[in-house]
Amino acid sequence: MTSTSADDTSASRTDDEAAALRAAMVKELRSLEAITSEPVAAAFTAVPRHTFALDEPLEKAYDADRALVVKRGQDGAALSSLSAAHIQAVMLEQAGIEPGMRVLEVGSGGFNAALLAELVGDDGTVVSVDIDAEIVERARTCLDAAGYGQVKVVLADADNGVVAHAPYDRIVVTAGAWDVPSAWREQLSECGRIVVPLRMRGLTRSIAFDRDGEGLVSGSYRLCGFVPMQGAGAYTERLVRVDEGIALRVDDQQQDFDVEAVAAAVRTPRLELWTGAAFDLPDELELFLAASTPEMVMLHGRQDVVDQGFLAPSVTRGVPALVDGGSFAYRTKRQNAATGGFESGVFAHGPDAQAVAERYADLLRRWASDHRRRGAAHLRYRPMPAGMAEPAPGVIAKRLGAVEISWR
Repeated sequence: MTSTSADDTSASRTDDEAAALRAAMVKELRSLEAITSEPVAAAFTAVPRHTFALDEPLEKAYDADRALVVKRGQDGAALSSLSAAHIQAVMLEQAGIEPGMRVLEVGSGGFNAALLAELVGDDGTVVSVDIDAEIVERARTCLDAAGYGQVKVVLADADNGVVAHAPYDRIVVTAGAWDVPSAWREQLSECGRIVVPLRMRGLTRSIAFDRDGEGLVSGSYRLCGFVPMQGAGAYTERLVRVDEGIALRVDDQQQDFDVEAVAAAVRTPRLELWTGAAFDLPDELELFLAASTPEMVMLHGRQDVVDQGFLAPSVTRGVPALVDGGSFAYRTKRQNAATGGFESGVFAHGPDAQAVAERYADLLRRWASDHRRRGAAHLRYRPMPAGMAEPAPGVIAKRLGAVEISWR
């Protein structure tokens, strides 16, 4: 007679519960249209996510919208995380991975590498690289425990790629990048694709770039957020303090501001300008605004600044702001059935509030009339000699090139 220990029974119950939660997560991801293909659904069904979420309750491990912090720095900032299943699914769908492909993953959490292994199958190759030895060791341990010993986990600065296993049909980046390193493009196969969470004027979008000669092109981009890259690819945006609890987040290290004048403008009565244009698809709208002019930056304010009536609630999350000398404008909204639910508007402060508000309102109207839909942007990454890219309308300068954004 075979006996069953209490530990075996407990493990069986855990496996059964995890399988049920995994099935529910896949169902939810399908309903959200994060999963749109059978191979990605099968991968999420197969990989035990809880094995990579050490010491977390099963319910948290299988929460489709929850990212789990794996490691924090001394300042408390997240250095590595197990990304939310929702965004992982979106990026895998963007990647379009097929059996037999060779894939480089930048950033080693373990779980995403296991999903990649499912997608490439027995004839494919997955290489996962991370700069942090502790994270590499953790990923290796979790992958082995989950039965994915074939995944290669490499300790290195991902800015250099992993040339030993190149070329790659797909490069999937799971850390926030400010630029596209030359090594990634050079190690990409002729028909290769890079899926990267790219930071652009304070916004992050997961962009699926296809090779186009020496450059990259894309029509696929999705809202996302990731912990920033470390190593040679690290980049710290400027945070320009305007006043207590108010700051501008800026890409361009050379951009000048009359901080005293902007601070004084905050405390002047605001001008309101309503556009008659529909407010919709805020992530698409914000990308349009951010790309429209180099003068557009992200305005951030604390809740107490809002409570005192100086700025609107949108600043607590960060909002694109047009800054011109000692005046600035930013978007807002109000209910208006005539525009389909909400109407876009502008709040502006400063001596030239009317002029800057009208410039901002023109952008809002143009987007609403010409580009108010998903996927209207076309993005091109054009490599250039270091430091040669210049910001301009539709051009976001990077260290090694420029992102050019046009609207269809």
